[in-house]
Amino acid sequence: MEGRMVCSAAQNISMPLNLTDTAAGYVAIGIFVIAYALVMAEEFTGLRKSKPVILASGMIWLLVAAVYPGDDPHAVEQALRHNILEYAELMLFLLVAMTYINAMEERLVFESLRSWLVRRGFTYRQLFWITGILAFFISPVADNLTTALLMCAVVLAVGGNNARFISLACVNIVVAANAGGAFSPFGDITTLMVWQKGMVDFFTFFLLFVPSVVNFLVPAGVMYYAVPRVAPVLSGDVVATKRGAHIIIFLFLCTICTAVSFHTFYHLPPMVGMMTGLAYLQIFGYYLKATHHRYAEQGTWRAQKAQETIGDVVAFDVFRNIARAEWDTLLFFYGVVLCVGGLGFLGYLAVAAQVMYVEWGPTMANVMVGVLSAIVDNIPVMFAVLTMSPDMSQGQWLLVTLTAGVGGSLLSVGSAAGVALMGQARGKYTFFGHLKWAPVIALGYVASIFVHMWINAAMF
Repeated sequence: MEGRMVCSAAQNISMPLNLTDTAAGYVAIGIFVIAYALVMAEEFTGLRKSKPVILASGMIWLLVAAVYPGDDPHAVEQALRHNILEYAELMLFLLVAMTYINAMEERLVFESLRSWLVRRGFTYRQLFWITGILAFFISPVADNLTTALLMCAVVLAVGGNNARFISLACVNIVVAANAGGAFSPFGDITTLMVWQKGMVDFFTFFLLFVPSVVNFLVPAGVMYYAVPRVAPVLSGDVVATKRGAHIIIFLFLCTICTAVSFHTFYHLPPMVGMMTGLAYLQIFGYYLKATHHRYAEQGTWRAQKAQETIGDVVAFDVFRNIARAEWDTLLFFYGVVLCVGGLGFLGYLAVAAQVMYVEWGPTMANVMVGVLSAIVDNIPVMFAVLTMSPDMSQGQWLLVTLTAGVGGSLLSVGSAAGVALMGQARGKYTFFGHLKWAPVIALGYVASIFVHMWINAAMF
């Protein structure tokens, strides 16, 4: 049955051109490889990852237009516009999510949580589990990168000079954040892509909850015994949230509900719901700004209370939070989408689909997607799979969502969370420090796949 399914997948995969064995095809793939080599070397060169892929995308599509042998002069333009539309939907969705996260950060929501954890007097072993569990449950709502940075700040604050604890806790945080992001459309860019493409319904993603828990707990259970059995020095630092912080959290949840409702009940792009939710924040931001003078006036009881417990010194500005979005990531995503789209137009994705989803079979192909995600960023890998659009069951789409999400945990450079933590905890969390625990992380990876195929067997 699996063989018949993937054969029909091969027939459904469109191949506008077949230039994979021509000079133009070789040049295009060479441009992409060079660009992605520069992306992977960002930590050493300091060259932002968006720059090489944006340049590569323009060069690849220029090459496609120059060698297109068809009679329709607008075919390349239409294909490019289709890729731009896909990018625009994802970019606007992510921009709203990033703006809300930045607004909560500006209102000191995350800093307040960090301060509370540091003051509780937990031991290193307790903090190992607490930061891991929090990373697992926060990443489905916030993205895994933001979650990992927040938990790493806690670890660095309490870890002091204990490099062993910091290294182990960071490995655990990366695994937990990636695992938590795999069962939610909001947890990772790859899950968001699968949801917006309509391959998996919103609530179906939560069938990956148990496999994601297994992916986190297996390596964490082994690493726990290597964590030092001592307690850190307590810190008395107290951080209170600013005015309106809790309402912004509530509005973010309302925005998520709006996006899900728009897509589920009215079949509108989730991006429309998110942009509607941005208006919630803008209107509330207007209220915060309009009433700011009441709290900023010196010498009043209200001002003293604001300075002591709220810290609302600078007026809230929603556009400042939009400006602080991760624009390098958003522009990197633009370059990736157009690069992969151009290579697909040249026929490379059809060849890859034939090899992976016909010759290997979807199960092996989807498992290998996760392994590849540990080496190459999971965004181009998942976009390539979605562009191939193999005719797979819901169980297989969930499998590739799971593997692409958690496969990046195998190496520190395999996910945005790992790369960010190597910079944040420089010298304490390293590539080789993570690599030491790769076997137990791989054990969790394999275990999560088997658990998914067991408990969701009816979907295959």
